[in-house]
Amino acid sequence: MELPSTGLTTSFGTLVGRRRQIGGLLGYAGIWAFMAIFLIYPLIRLFYDAFTTNEEAFTLMNFYDFFTDSYYLQALVNSLLLGIATVITTSVIGITFAFLLLRYEFPFRNLFSFLSIIPMIMPPLVGVMGFVFILGRAGTVNVILMDYLGFTKPINFMYGIHGVLLVETLHLFPLMTLSIVDAMGKISPSLDEAAESVGSRGLRKFWDITFPLTTPGYVSGALLVFIWTFADFATPLVVGIDNLLASQAYLNIVQFVDRRLFKMGIVISAIMILLAILFLIVAKRYVAMKDYSSLSYTVIERRKLSRAGRVGVIIFLSAVLVFAFIPYLGIILDSFGRGWALTPIPVKYTLQYFQRVAIETPKFILNSLLYSGITVLICIIIGVPIAWVMARTQLPGRDLLDSLTTLILALPGTGIGIAYLRAFREPFPFTTTALIGMWIVIPLVLGVRRLPYTVRGTFASLQIVHKSFEEAAESVGARRTTTFKDVTLPLIWKGVLVGSLYSFILALQEASATLLLVVPGHEMMPVGIFNFYIGGSVNEAAALGLILIVLGATCLFAINKITGTKMGGVFG
Repeated sequence: MELPSTGLTTSFGTLVGRRRQIGGLLGYAGIWAFMAIFLIYPLIRLFYDAFTTNEEAFTLMNFYDFFTDSYYLQALVNSLLLGIATVITTSVIGITFAFLLLRYEFPFRNLFSFLSIIPMIMPPLVGVMGFVFILGRAGTVNVILMDYLGFTKPINFMYGIHGVLLVETLHLFPLMTLSIVDAMGKISPSLDEAAESVGSRGLRKFWDITFPLTTPGYVSGALLVFIWTFADFATPLVVGIDNLLASQAYLNIVQFVDRRLFKMGIVISAIMILLAILFLIVAKRYVAMKDYSSLSYTVIERRKLSRAGRVGVIIFLSAVLVFAFIPYLGIILDSFGRGWALTPIPVKYTLQYFQRVAIETPKFILNSLLYSGITVLICIIIGVPIAWVMARTQLPGRDLLDSLTTLILALPGTGIGIAYLRAFREPFPFTTTALIGMWIVIPLVLGVRRLPYTVRGTFASLQIVHKSFEEAAESVGARRTTTFKDVTLPLIWKGVLVGSLYSFILALQEASATLLLVVPGHEMMPVGIFNFYIGGSVNEAAALGLILIVLGATCLFAINKITGTKMGGVFG
């Protein structure tokens, strides 16, 4: 029996609607509370400390001391030059890779496509170790040169700024490749045809038409490469380079003797963050000046190459990948090898190093899996709603929320790690332990650092799902939560999963923030690798590095299976 509509039922429906609205607003407020506590407040605290004396009086002398110190100025110049050089080298390799893989058909193209993103899973800290084992003064190449080819002195392949540039280039060019592939995949083939019809071909067509239209992807890739290189302090320290900003920030903070040096570490971190924000603003303004309305994903027919062209492409791609995979060879040999001293390869092989890191000291692996898993959970709980707000609502503050998630991509890990050290050194109300003394600080900082990848993966999927699907469900009485669970989520789960897997991979290999915020007994694998290597246990460091690589490769294989080649949107 159907009851007649009454004012009571209407009031009840209105009440339920208001409760849903209030619940949504409370959830939105919760997102802002998370961002305020774990992103905005630490940055404000860092800048407060940078602009005050030890007695908390406002001063500009801290920055005056920095800019009048020739050593720090040289470190700034070195960091900028290293970042620019890495952008140039990764651009040459990444753009070439992207163009060949996307526009031409040749044997083993799919294999090269997958192998070209593998170097991204090797953290620079692990990569520099692998290069040292093969190209170091007593590495495989120098032993062969001196023992078999008559060289009297080892060649310095690694120890210096050129070694850092080599490691960063071969680790980060996949970021550039993915960003360019994503942008280039949106260029309509009709534009190429129009250019060719007026005689623009080859390199001229690429520079006049193709490359300018990839600007959004290129700028985002270049910014990521620059900031990543700019913030990395572990790689330079391994090869004996400490006159870089990130290295100086780390060294000044971890010493507890000189207050002036400690304060200078804070100032350097503030300068790094300010520069990152400046670069981000300039990049966004540059992209905004151009019109990309003609860009949308299109089906691109790959061209066939001549026999000589196919051979040349395969040789070029193989040569780059051989160099990129050198550290993998070094890590594998050193993780299994015994008696590797002044010989090209180890004289014996053993599993004892894996036994030590996986059985005797399993905390590094267990902590990494646990904290990276919690990081992904944080990214999903906070990131998916942020993507929803950005894609489906006009709530006040959504543009600022978008800017904050973009800003996170530009923040140096060293800077955010030091910001947490300053912001959370005092216990919370009604507690006796400061946050930086609790293990939860690690997944929290990693959650903030890797949040944009989940946001962008989800947002990209939401852009593909038309609103009419959700409106149809709501028109027949489905709640928004039901609509999201039954309609939207099944359509966007790939984007959520891909973004989450990227967050997981990058959380596993995070070194900058975790080395600064390490809690004794709760170290992750990058901290374990760094400690083993600095302590002289290089074989254990290599074994732990190989485990880290295998975990990353597994996640990357899953991403490749889910998305195919459309992976760059997470980064741009």
